[in-house]
Amino acid sequence: MTSATGNLENKQVLLIVGGGIAAYKALDLVRRLRERGVHVRAVLTAAGKNFVTPLSLASLTGNKVHEELFSLTDEAEMGHIELSRAADLVVVAPATADLMAKAANGLANDLASTLLLATDKKVVMAPAMNVRMWLHPATQRNLAQLVRDGVIFAGPADGAMACGEFGPGRMFEPLQIVEAIADALSSDTSIPLPAGSLAGRRVLVTSGPTHEPIDPVRYIANRSSGRQGHAIAQAAARAGAQVTLVSGPVSIADPAGVTMRKVETATEMLAAVDAALPVDIFIGAAAVADWRVDGVGSNKIKKGASGTPSLKLVENPDILAHVANHSTTRPELVVGFAAETNDLLDHARAKLLRKGCDLVVANDVGEGTGVMGGTRNTAHLVSRAGVDSWPLLDKDEVARRLIESCADLLGTEPRS
Repeated sequence: MTSATGNLENKQVLLIVGGGIAAYKALDLVRRLRERGVHVRAVLTAAGKNFVTPLSLASLTGNKVHEELFSLTDEAEMGHIELSRAADLVVVAPATADLMAKAANGLANDLASTLLLATDKKVVMAPAMNVRMWLHPATQRNLAQLVRDGVIFAGPADGAMACGEFGPGRMFEPLQIVEAIADALSSDTSIPLPAGSLAGRRVLVTSGPTHEPIDPVRYIANRSSGRQGHAIAQAAARAGAQVTLVSGPVSIADPAGVTMRKVETATEMLAAVDAALPVDIFIGAAAVADWRVDGVGSNKIKKGASGTPSLKLVENPDILAHVANHSTTRPELVVGFAAETNDLLDHARAKLLRKGCDLVVANDVGEGTGVMGGTRNTAHLVSRAGVDSWPLLDKDEVARRLIESCADLLGTEPRS
């Protein structure tokens, strides 16, 4: 997620506050949004009233708090459909397991669930629940369905919970949710992928950098943030695919509705990729280190009279070439990335042929581009048939276009 939240002035947010101990964070979320010029209307569920009061929400939003589905006054003044459609964005915080289940299955037996079913705007959910509830197969099924439906998830985070347990399910902090709101309002996702365009397909994505240890405290790495790879995994999940994401060390949230495999080194990434095969599509977006140190020090290398130490490097495994040339489980579609500082398209075409993949996403990462670690990208989709050049786009939109291209190719060129 980006930290740029200055584009929220005069935006209209409808905030649905679910029931849970994390509901107290919704009050701070309102305050943070109001500081940025956002107009907030709040809906408080019956369960939410056990944790925060309508008066506190009304005082912070400056607006009446809506609670009941069948309110004659509200129906005369606005109506539950208009309430959701008058907003630029609908935010559910906390998003309880119950609210997620209702939204995923189209239930509408109270004001909050009816608004979620009636809205034609983007929805951001900030889940908050016990770790066992979050990991339960039913919640994970609902999560996958909501992702396919286009719901954007902010969190959850790992952490200590009020029940005394530790793990995923802790609600994001208010400023993290504000960043997700800003991303949702600024990203160009107005043209969604066709529903189920990758339904039944298995997709494997690699993302982020790898860290190659020198000694117990130092490592070789690069500036990859993982934003592009994570966005691709999210787009594939929204298109209905069963997605596995193998990620090196990153500081961004896991995409919702995907199976995560977290690794450190290139060797670990290769093992995780092999374990996830066979798949229909492999997308190698990770910036895998080309080399690793031959003989990692068991103790920290100290400065001394002997001068600067020399490091002997050996080549890391070539994961993209390995998958593209796999004798038994080659995916139907193999996509690589070419991050170059010069002669971009020449290098990308050469990589396409040398590695044996079907597509290469080429992007200029030279000084001043801001691609490595940034939120935007100018990408070129290179195939044997030619080059499709895209303008400067948010990485979410690059991901959407790439997944749409993959879906089109699989639809027109099935494996014989």
